[in-house]
Amino acid sequence: MNKQPVRVSTVLIYVFFCLMMVLYLAPLVWIALTSVKDRAEIYKSPFGWPSAFHWENYAAAWTGGKLGIAMLNSLFVCVVTLILTILIGSMAAFAIARLKWKLSGAAMVYILIGMMIPVHCVLIPLFVRFAKIGLSNNLWGLILPYLTFSLPTCVFIMSGFFRSIPNELLESACMDGCTIYQIFFKICFPLARTGLFVTGLMTFIGNWNELLLALVFVSDANKKTLPVALTKFVTPYQTNYDKMFPAIMIAIIPTIIVYCLFSNQIVDGLTTGAVKG
Repeated sequence: MNKQPVRVSTVLIYVFFCLMMVLYLAPLVWIALTSVKDRAEIYKSPFGWPSAFHWENYAAAWTGGKLGIAMLNSLFVCVVTLILTILIGSMAAFAIARLKWKLSGAAMVYILIGMMIPVHCVLIPLFVRFAKIGLSNNLWGLILPYLTFSLPTCVFIMSGFFRSIPNELLESACMDGCTIYQIFFKICFPLARTGLFVTGLMTFIGNWNELLLALVFVSDANKKTLPVALTKFVTPYQTNYDKMFPAIMIAIIPTIIVYCLFSNQIVDGLTTGAVKG
């Protein structure tokens, strides 16, 4: 059998992807190696291999930064925001994409405007308003803005998936006597599960790593989220690198686990939305 010659373009593509892989993995490997060095070695050899693995750094970071309580706070905020975003956003996307009403296009434009508004523009008005109604220094005061800024992306992505569902399927359901709620929850919602994986991951990771709102709205040490807890290791006079790097690893491990578990569904969802949206 004659082997087909390897194209130069193919080799260049593989080389490019290998370089990109190294570019993205190198910082993560460096953080992991630095997290098991002592403070003196971090300053002496920041990019070298650790002479000894100081696993006690993780215990010191966990207790010193109160990462356990901060992780529970972040988990509560992110899970509640995720559930509300998926439920409200998918229902709004279904109403815009599949229901016939005059203002559906205007509603879509209004929702998408939310994607263009940076959080910095509304930070002070939100803080003043939440302080008046008692939502400052409260985890629900984080959930509401997180939900607000997550909905536009969810509606935008899910509307493409709902439009890809064949009309004949919905017409058959109507002829069988299904209500609009049954059509949504029993037909459209399960069929759009790949889109739910995409929006769910984007919502979870985005809110898990959010710092600005959590830093401004929450002052109680027992209600701080994980990104805010990481700032405890940076003081005006010094930075506790031997505790900060293990804390960073603890903070990013959950997002890596979530992505590894649902990577196939996420890729399928992105490609399906790109083709059918």
